[in-house]
Amino acid sequence: MKNKGIIGLKELREHTEEYIRKVQNGRSFVVMRRSEPIFKIAPVDVWGDEGAWESVADFSEINEKGIEAREVLKSIRKLNGSDR
Repeated sequence: MKNKGIIGLKELREHTEEYIRKVQNGRSFVVMRRSEPIFKIAPVDVWGDEGAWESVADFSEINEKGIEAREVLKSIRKLNGSDR
């Protein structure tokens, strides 16, 4: 069975557009030349967080369905002393 995460350099050259689409869809590949790994292609992490999300606040403790953004902003403005 062929490993789908490993491709040959020739395969990449011959099917570049296909692999670009696959990488854009989240796939990563190790590119081999003469049975040696030479580089890896992977999606760019534009946010710099490797896809990890951090919970800043959990409003479900206040209301099971959460809180509207305007209410959160209103509270923040009140704390900061600006009532816009």
